[in-house]
This record gives sequence, structure tokens and C-alpha cells, in this order.
Amino acid sequence: MGGFFGTISKSDCVNDLFYGTDYNSHLGTKRGGMAVSNSSGFVRAIHNIENSYFRTKFESDLPKFHGNSGIGVISDTESQPILINSHLGEFAIVSVSKINNIEELTKRALKQYRHFSETSTGETNPSELIAMLIDEEKSFEEGIENVFDKIKGSCSLLILTKKGIYAARDKWGRTPIILGKKDGAFAVSSESSSFDNLGFEIDKFLGPGEILFLTAEEYEQRRAPNKQMQVCAFLWVYYGYPSSEYEGINVEESRYRCGAALAKKDNIEIDFVSGVPDSGIAHAIGYSNEKQIPYKRAYVKYTPTWPRSFMPQNQEVRDLVARMKLIPVKSIINDKKIAICDDSIVRGTQLQDNVKNLYEYGAKELHIRPACPTLIFPCEFLNFSRSRSTLDLAGRKAIKELEGVEDKHLDEYATPGTDRYYAMIDQIKEKIGATTLQYQHLDDLVEAIGLPKEKLCTHCWDGSSCF
Repeated sequence: MGGFFGTISKSDCVNDLFYGTDYNSHLGTKRGGMAVSNSSGFVRAIHNIENSYFRTKFESDLPKFHGNSGIGVISDTESQPILINSHLGEFAIVSVSKINNIEELTKRALKQYRHFSETSTGETNPSELIAMLIDEEKSFEEGIENVFDKIKGSCSLLILTKKGIYAARDKWGRTPIILGKKDGAFAVSSESSSFDNLGFEIDKFLGPGEILFLTAEEYEQRRAPNKQMQVCAFLWVYYGYPSSEYEGINVEESRYRCGAALAKKDNIEIDFVSGVPDSGIAHAIGYSNEKQIPYKRAYVKYTPTWPRSFMPQNQEVRDLVARMKLIPVKSIINDKKIAICDDSIVRGTQLQDNVKNLYEYGAKELHIRPACPTLIFPCEFLNFSRSRSTLDLAGRKAIKELEGVEDKHLDEYATPGTDRYYAMIDQIKEKIGATTLQYQHLDDLVEAIGLPKEKLCTHCWDGSSCF
């Protein structure tokens, strides 16, 4: 997915920028970058953080940074910020985006005799393409509107100029931007958890398509928000940090409600419930509180030397890192009936390994309880599921095994209570090796989040698309 942080202050902003950007690190681990504006121009640094952490890569850069405004990013995709000099002036830009028609827009630009310079990965840099679309218009506001019109997918962005910072949320609001303020400074971030320890308080949640322009003294709304929204529901299930809020709804509390909803529909007899670290823990606590049974840690997570497993492109490497980070607690597991809460089942390979390990350590029964419905449709709007094939998803693999093709009767498979739904669940359960498998129902997930369904993007579960 990725996340960004921007701030503008009456005094030097570099410490706030550094730590605020770092607080978005859980959203991605491919590239990190910062840019600061000062009287001498723009200062920028970009580092590969796939095998390290943002702080360790950027601490040595801090002495060269000084200024009262800056933007930073943790990117799942490309190197950014991008520095641009155009008829609009000099600016730096970062984005959290997924551009489904990037090839089409690249060909369009080349036909207009334009060129791309940020192509170190062999592909068009999305932020450079976004900057190019902005430069087609007479103002930043019109340029951002052009981005909204041309891009199929999603795009939220920050633009750092000599005069201030533009913050623009995706036109459907799929990714969040939160505005924070403190005495003498404003900040915008993908995560409200960036604010607390830096002294910022939440001032507002930008609406879908809303554009703000920030100076150290004030902010102005340059584009009113759209009336319709489809924010990604997976923010509350998995992506979001526990202390963060989106649309005024706290992540941790939402996960407690998710776990409670799972427990209300469960009649199994177990000794305790456990959560797969990290995001599965809150779901398990909610399950425990509702069911009035003990919560125990069947696994503990060892993180000092292991980077996150979400990002590596090679599935075998992802699985290896994930397995090495989780250490079973044998004395707790042995001879016990356990419910395991996880945020989701994507491919199922990692969970299959976890189940196998728990049985090897003496578990008597393992009841798997994902906090969201079965993932059947790859994400079209964010970078959650990197699967190039729908068959990478556990749900689609099960459908292929049952039907001979992976795209037949999808509505029935996505609907709890149908014969095909139960057949799919049984197929996944057997593949994982669990005693039982029971997914969250979509209606219960929506209720646990607390927004109307029409304001949530639930495409990966039910195939619904935007308005």
C-alpha cells in the first residue's frame, strides 16, 4: 500500500518529518524518501529499505536536511519523492497509488513527445506519471483534477512547493489522509498514529477527492470533497496501526468488534483463543472478551533481526521470513483445543505452515477464524494483493478445484449459506489442515467497522466496484 507524511511549520520541521514518516513504516518496506524545502531549494534523499528500516537508513542524512516544510513517504512501489521543475514552478511529489491504466497513460505521454526519467525499475514511475498529468494544466488544483479524471485505480498525493503543501485524497477516498495541527504547525498523514507523540492533534479527515493547501499559519480547502466514498475496509482489518483512526473510527476497537462477531456465531468448545501476530491479536482479544474464554499467546513474534514478510516478491521468501519470526510456545499449545484468529487468509500457504507447526507442538484441535470474508477477487484499487493471477488466492484455488475453472458461480461462492460457499470453505479447510474453518460474514465486518457498506470498498470479498 504505502503511506506518507507531510508537515509545514513556523520553525524547522525536520524532526517531525523524520519521525512522522517513520510512523508509516508498517504500510510498506520497499522504498523510503524525504524532501525538504528551504531557502536554498529542495533537499531530497531516497533509500532502499527492503532489508533494513527507515530510521537506520535516514539517520545519517538528517544533518543535511533543514527547512520548515517537507514531505516523506514509505513506498510499496517506486522511488520517491520526485523533484519536478515545470511551468507550475519547482515542486516535490509523493503518492500512494495504484494506476491500472499506467501502460495506456505512458503510451499517451510518449505520443505527445514527452519522456520519463525515473525508470530504474524498467517500468514507468507512477509518481512521475502523476506529476506529468498535473503539469498538463494551468494550476495545481486543475492538475490534480486531471489526475482524478485520467487515472483508473486510486491516487492520494502530497505536493511540496515553495509556498506550501498540497494534500489531495483519492477521489473515491480509498486511501486516507488525516490533517493534524499543533501550535505553529500542520501535518498531513496516511496514519493518525503519526501525530500523537509529535504533539499533533487530529483536526479533520480529508474527504474523497478533497484538496487542501497548507501553510504554517493556516490551511485552505481548494476542492470540496465528493459526496460518495469507498474507503478500503481492509484498513481496519489489517493495514491500519492499532492506535490509528480513519473516518473517526479507531482500528483497535474495530478489530475487537470483529473478533466479537466471530465469537457470537461460534459454538466450538476450546481451551483458549490466540491471535496470529500482529493484527490477529486484537481480533482474538475481541473473541476472548465476547466468549469469556482465556486469551493466550500460542505464538510469540521475534522481530529484532527480521524485516517484515509482507513485501518480498518471492513467495517462498515471504513464507520463510514469516515462519522464522513466529516462535510457538510449546507448554501452552500441548494437548489444547485452540481457536486461532487471523486478519485474513490470502494465499493460505503461511497459515498452512502455522497450523502444521502447532500440531507438531502438540495441539489437539485448531479452529481457524479469519476476521474477514473469503478473498475471492484480487484488489484493483490498492496494492494489497500482489497476485498476478486470481489463482494465487486461496478462495479462487478452491473454486478451481471444485469447478475445473476459477471464475464460475463466483456470486454463490461469495455468499455465506449457499452449498457452494460451504464446499469452498471445506476445500480451504482441508488444504490448511484445520479442525474447523469459519470466516467472518461481510455484514458482520461492515457492522464492526461502523460505516455504511456503500462507503466501504469491499471488492476483494464480493466483487463490488465503485459507483
